[in-house]
Order: sequence, then C-alpha cells, then structure tokens
Amino acid sequence: MSSISENREITYAEALHEATVQEMERDSGVFVFGLGVDDPKGMYGSTRDLHTMFSPDRNFDTPLSEDAMTGVAIGAAMAGMRPIHVHQRMDFLLLCMNQLVNCAAKASYVTAGAVAMPIVVRGIIGRSWGQGAQHSQAVHSMFMHVPGLKVVAPTTPHDAKGCMIAAIRDNNPVIFMEHRMLYQLRGFVPTEAYEVPFGKARVLRKGRDVTIVGISHPILDCLRAANSLDAVGISAEVIDPVSLAPLDIDTIADSVSKTGSLLVVDTSWTNCGASAEIVAQIAERFAGDRAVRLRRLGYAPTSCPTTKPLENAFYPDAASIAQAAFGLLHKGEEWRPLATEAKEITEFRGPF
Repeated sequence: MSSISENREITYAEALHEATVQEMERDSGVFVFGLGVDDPKGMYGSTRDLHTMFSPDRNFDTPLSEDAMTGVAIGAAMAGMRPIHVHQRMDFLLLCMNQLVNCAAKASYVTAGAVAMPIVVRGIIGRSWGQGAQHSQAVHSMFMHVPGLKVVAPTTPHDAKGCMIAAIRDNNPVIFMEHRMLYQLRGFVPTEAYEVPFGKARVLRKGRDVTIVGISHPILDCLRAANSLDAVGISAEVIDPVSLAPLDIDTIADSVSKTGSLLVVDTSWTNCGASAEIVAQIAERFAGDRAVRLRRLGYAPTSCPTTKPLENAFYPDAASIAQAAFGLLHKGEEWRPLATEAKEITEFRGPF
C-alpha cells in the first residue's frame, strides 16, 4: 500500500506509464508488446517511448494475430519472463479465449503449482466517436467466471499505478481493464513504487440512504449522481470495487447493511455480468435476515450504436444513475435531474 506523501497530480495514462517504467527498471524480464505500443502516441501515452528507453526488444509492435501473440506471452511467462500484452480494444480478447482460459488460467492448477503464469493482459474499453458494435464491448465478466484469472478495473490514477505494479509482480494472469475515458483523469500519485492489493474495494463517498457501486468509468458518473441526489435529500455511499476477481463483497455488504439499498452500475450489459454477480452475492448474504432493495444498471440490451445521440442513450449517465437510485427509495415517483454530458467525454481528443 502507498501513503500519499506529496501533492503531485498526474494522469491515469501517466500513472500506468510510470508503473511500467519502474517495473521494467526493476526487472529485466518485464516487456511490453501489442499493436501500436511503440507508435508516437504510445497507447494514449501509457507506453510512450518505452522502445527507446529500454530497446525495441522490450517494447514492440505485433502482427494482427492476438491468439498467436497470447501464445508468445504464455511461453515467455513459462520461461520466467513477465510479459504485458496490450490490446487496443477489449473486444480483441475474444480472439484469445482458448489461450487465456484453457492454457494461461489452468497452467498452475494442472502442474500443481510448478508453473507460474505472470502475464498482464491490458484490455482497453472504447467509447465515443461512434465505436460501434465491434470496438465498444467490455467483457470482464467472462473472465471473472474463470478460476485462475484475476480481473482488475482501477478507476483512479493512484489505483491504476498500484494495480499495474501488483499485476506485473503477480504470478497469475491478470486481466487489466482500462476505460479510455479515464486516461486524462488526474489524481494524486506517489512517486515511489507501491502495490494496490487485489480484493479490496474503496469507499469513495460516505452515505446513509443508498449504496452505489460503479465499475470502471461509470464510477465518475456515480459520484456525479450522488451530488445530484443530495439536492433531493438522498445521501449516497459510492464504492469502487477496484478488483473484480477477487471481489471484495464484504465492503459492499457492510455498506448495504447500513443503507438497505444497492445500485450497481456496470460498463457492460447487465445479463450475466459483474453487476449480476454483485447483486446475487448481496441477495444471498442478506437472505432471511432483512429485505434489501436491489437494482442493476448497464448498457442497453443491444450492440453499441455508431451515432453519437444513440450512443448517449446506450450508456448510463449521471442523470440515469441518479434517477435509478431515487427510484429504489421512492418507488412509483418520477424524478430525473438535468442531463449533461461528462467533461471527459466532451473533451476527448483521441487518438482514435
């Protein structure tokens, strides 16, 4: 764990870059590869100039062959190296499912722990500029289902750096989910290397009436929704899980025991998703003891549209989150705050 001992603010992308540089300096077995990791913009700045800092042998572009390149990562990990495989879109992980699920996740199990599999798989979630059906999916719940895989989705720059260092040092494959609307988010980040432990959620805002859990970028809208709810006398507690597998259900349950209401906002569909798992575990936890109000919120049940107005309707926003939380406490009553597009979305400039 870190202690913020300096008032230094950097972006989410800079935090990822700093974590990677520090681990590449510490361990010569760490290397980064993937489509575009050595281009001038370097994955939104997160891999910028690594090929000049550490040589092209440790940061290099790859062919458009995700399955084969995942095999390279698995072989390198078995040989004692620590690869970081970067995917420009999380959608592309679907091309690696056999390698990740049947090979990487099971290697330690089938060898009685004799083989470690220290792989970090970075999957970037797309949004804005009409990403459409093929470049917008967040498939983290598929990997949460698989024993042997760890899944993290840090939201703040502080947790991005700490989770990346922890993921690189972990001897298991880690799916590292990043939302591109977070890359320019600024926050306090210590200069020194530190780990953020997996399986520990963060309470970002205290409240007494409703618990709101946000996964990845939606946590920003959850915080905005909580501010809107203050205006109608509702005090919302906002929790960032940070780690999805392992999942810290205890922190969420402690909050729900106080508020009696839970809204989970995911950056994916609700059916069989992370939000469904969290709601199910809370329902089991309180079954027979007390009644709790439960609701999930996520993508509209369709593929992501390509036009901006339809895309805005496809994703939950601060207004729809606030309205859903209000509805949990005031069933049948109508209220919706003014909808405004999030600053990070209006100011997003690419690279694509």
